[in-house]
Amino acid sequence: MKTRAAVLYESGLPSPFAKSKPLKIESLELDEPRAKEVLIKIKATGLCHSDLSVITGSTIRPTPLAIGHEAAGEIVQLGEGVNNFEIGDHVVCTFVPSCGECLPCREGRPALCEPGAKADLKGEMLEGGQRLRTEDGGIIHHHLGVSGFAEYATVSTNSVVKVNPEVPFEDLAIFGCSIITGVGEVVNTAQIKPGSTVAVVGLGGIGLSAVIGAKLAGASEIIALDINPDKFKIAKELGATSTYDSSGSNITAEIKEKIPGGVDYAFETAGAVPSMEVAYSITKRGGTTVTSGLPNIEQKFAFPQFSLTADEKTIKGSYLGSCVPFRDIPRFIKLYNQGRLPVNRLLTDTITLDQINEGFDQLAEGKVNRLVVKMD
Repeated sequence: MKTRAAVLYESGLPSPFAKSKPLKIESLELDEPRAKEVLIKIKATGLCHSDLSVITGSTIRPTPLAIGHEAAGEIVQLGEGVNNFEIGDHVVCTFVPSCGECLPCREGRPALCEPGAKADLKGEMLEGGQRLRTEDGGIIHHHLGVSGFAEYATVSTNSVVKVNPEVPFEDLAIFGCSIITGVGEVVNTAQIKPGSTVAVVGLGGIGLSAVIGAKLAGASEIIALDINPDKFKIAKELGATSTYDSSGSNITAEIKEKIPGGVDYAFETAGAVPSMEVAYSITKRGGTTVTSGLPNIEQKFAFPQFSLTADEKTIKGSYLGSCVPFRDIPRFIKLYNQGRLPVNRLLTDTITLDQINEGFDQLAEGKVNRLVVKMD
């Protein structure tokens, strides 16, 4: 069948993307689902900094690449032997397909699935190969097993979670990356305790989700930091108790004056070394610094090794919010339905597929929290 999709042929084109147009909207050939796969009619896909990092070349992926990973839609066809989904099911896609058989999966850590990671790096499906081609037969690689900026996508059953059909698709899409990463790093990776003091450095979609998660988990202080003061208003509305410019020369002293010794938990979500340096510096002795940001692979974070020992600090990475998607996404959606996870507040606007390059300009400039391509 045919599907329109956003295809990246070359990373690193200059901004503004509205002019250089790194993403080409093209008609592609899409294979029917094979065994353990389903065909989804994509309804909504969020624009994420992980997508942007591929467009800029900060993250390397094989091209040509049908991009997009934070997606939600409706199943319209089942592959052979698929009996755990039905046509008409509403699903959220996850960007790490979990095989269920490797050691991390068996240990309950599907975010670290080894075959899933290999497939993602190669731009292939978990079951191997690609399902997308140009009209003249050229291979198109998959983005994180999803390729969600498209009308339709063939995905592994290990990449989708069945969800409540009453939730709007534009909200559902955000659960696939922003929410499971931001809320997950707070409640799963850090497992913060009620009454803890928390700082979030970087107030994009994931950082704001971490603010929501910290409030949900009962943090007594939630300090939100960013270099863009335009982010502070929404951060306070979502639960931040105070806001700071993270680029300030005295930021560590300012935070430690407010919270003597520093915060119990600091979350770095921007994927930038200066943000990580701030997060580590404002973490108290015995505290924990968690990073979910994805900087350029060449960037290095340095810190005084002495402080790690003498201050008994902990540094932790968080991928996919340490979530088990089949467990956590339905749980988070229940909290959304109760009004305790205001995911809809993260959504700045919806755009069309043809506006996607302009949308990534807005994301790169920090003008939006979350933009969603609405396919209908």
